[in-house]
Parts: sequence; C-alpha cells; structure tokens
Amino acid sequence: MFPSTNQEVLALLPEAYAPFDPIVDVLPIIPLLFLLLAFVWQASVKFR
Repeated sequence: MFPSTNQEVLALLPEAYAPFDPIVDVLPIIPLLFLLLAFVWQASVKFR
C-alpha cells in the first residue's frame, strides 16, 4: 500500500520541465526560511 522507495515518494515532473527539477526540490524549504527569518529579525530587535 505504501511506497517502499524514496523514488516513488517524490513526484516526477513532465519531461518539458526536467531542467527545473533541482529548483522544484528546493521550493518546499522556502516557507521554513521565512520562519527562521522571523526569529532572526526578532533577535535583532531584542524580542520587543
């Protein structure tokens, strides 16, 4: 029922978009970077 390998877990892009594959792999991390940025920003203003 569940996929057994990592390759089956990751969705594959259509051939036309294959060059963008490395970029698409990084995209889900971007919201986490904003979360970290919020903490860095608050640390820089001493958590007012």
